[in-house]
Amino acid sequence: MPREVHGLWLVDKPLGITSHDAVARARRLLGTRQIGHAGTLDPMATGLLVLLVGEATKLSPFLSMERKRYRTEVRLGVGTTSLDADGAVCEEASLSGSWLEELGRGVDAPGLRAVLEQERDRREQIPPSVSAIHVDGVRAHERVRRGEEVLLPPRAVQVFSLDLLAVTLDPAPTLTLEMEVSKGYYVRSLGRDLGQALGVPAHLSALRRLQSGSFRIEGASALDAPPRLLSLEESVRCVLPVAELTERGAWKAVRGQALQREDFMAPPATPGPHAWFSSGGLLAVGEEREGDFRVLRGFRSLSA
Repeated sequence: MPREVHGLWLVDKPLGITSHDAVARARRLLGTRQIGHAGTLDPMATGLLVLLVGEATKLSPFLSMERKRYRTEVRLGVGTTSLDADGAVCEEASLSGSWLEELGRGVDAPGLRAVLEQERDRREQIPPSVSAIHVDGVRAHERVRRGEEVLLPPRAVQVFSLDLLAVTLDPAPTLTLEMEVSKGYYVRSLGRDLGQALGVPAHLSALRRLQSGSFRIEGASALDAPPRLLSLEESVRCVLPVAELTERGAWKAVRGQALQREDFMAPPATPGPHAWFSSGGLLAVGEEREGDFRVLRGFRSLSA
């Protein structure tokens, strides 16, 4: 690999490693420590992990806001301490014959339809106590492992779609679902919440991320395969709308100065962050604020 590497690496994260493990492997492969990711996947989860390399790490605030799509399985009748298959079993309940008969109707079961509609309307969600959220400077999962009781406040979330793909009863009652959700949504909490609504313990038994923003699992490669990076400019065009700068606008942008509308070939037509390009390539990500256009992230020249 070249000495300096910049761009996005779409990885299909395997089962059993953390996102941090994946980043550590990528650092060794690419020979740089300047690597991050755009959304954690738990060890039991597989699928799309967007790795940010070099100057592309500056895109993290914008990528982390993107919607994400998952396929997941929820095991009914068993609850775990971490709300997923990696946790210890903490609650079990046998499902009655009438309950199994209802589940046997699959996607046509009235009870399931009502519970899923309730989840689609969700606007707040309580994160799992076994999570990386900080509580008074200490991660929640560390407090739980010390035996402390952790109660996290609800967070604003949105469920854009939630589809029941299948219901299986053998070897265990399991729901297979596909969903698209906002930033901050914990899919592990889905198993807990569906179980509570159905009156049984439940946990997430499988999870696979299919999409993050405009990036799909079909474009990902294995972590042990030769790295295939999207260039920085290609990456930013997938993430943000683009605005072209005049020569004067480019001069001001590289110096971090405020820009006016006349500094663009065509001023941004929509609100929010835009990638600013000139004839020399990507210069910055900027946004209109109080009548001026301000640099949010500057990119150093990679042509030198």
